[in-house]
Amino acid sequence: MEEAERSSRVVLALLSAHLVGEVRSELAARLPETLALVLLNPLQAHEPLVPEGFVRATAAWIEGATEQTAAWDVSAVLSVVADIAGDDLLNRILLQLPAGYDLLFGRPQPA
Repeated sequence: MEEAERSSRVVLALLSAHLVGEVRSELAARLPETLALVLLNPLQAHEPLVPEGFVRATAAWIEGATEQTAAWDVSAVLSVVADIAGDDLLNRILLQLPAGYDLLFGRPQPA
């Protein structure tokens, strides 16, 4: 359980650096308080991470993680986020992210 919470915090911290405005606060309002606080105190991103960079960054932040285990963690966390967010909010989240994040959320978009 502790490992799952750590992974969730890392993924949400990285995600928070990419979200702005109402989208970030709406998503935070739908999460448990401890995880909402991670979103509401965002990291500062120098540039948006492409999906592969997001997974690499996650691996770098989780002790002992590989890119493969980080990809599983990212997909697990973001698929739950997608369920919690619902279609409308998820679509607005995806508009703030580089192309390809729909796959990380487990919601491939039609081309």
